[in-house]
Amino acid sequence: MRTIEKRIIVYEYSTIWDLPAAEQKLLMASREAALNSYSPYSKFNVGAAVLLDNNEIITGNNQENAAFSESLCAERVALFYANSCYKDIPVRAIAVTASNSQGITHEPVKPCGSCRQALMETEVRFNQPVRIILEGRNKIQVFDGVDNLLPFAFKPDSLG
Repeated sequence: MRTIEKRIIVYEYSTIWDLPAAEQKLLMASREAALNSYSPYSKFNVGAAVLLDNNEIITGNNQENAAFSESLCAERVALFYANSCYKDIPVRAIAVTASNSQGITHEPVKPCGSCRQALMETEVRFNQPVRIILEGRNKIQVFDGVDNLLPFAFKPDSLG
């Protein structure tokens, strides 16, 4: 037997003002998107903002349904909308903000498994990593690429 070790790299920042200007703008767009969330059941508002290589910012938010399995997360809404409008423009980064009745959540909310897989597909599609910026009131976490959120991911080479 052998042991395989995967290291996860996470950058943590105290405030939005510690980030580069482009990432500050992206986080502000994700906050705004969260305000427009359709979440009448959970009251958990999530916004995502995608930065494309052409500097366009595309936003999305969670869309709930009484049958929760039919709901869509903010990350996938933003990614799919970006890919439908700009099919040949790579995604450079995504920022995610979640809030509830007390405001932005204390800790950054991590993307669900389905969103992580959609992010992985986006990286594979454009052959470049996506920077992932997750905002919480206590800290902001930044990941350089989905491998840091989804080690041992299911990728196209898994099919061979």
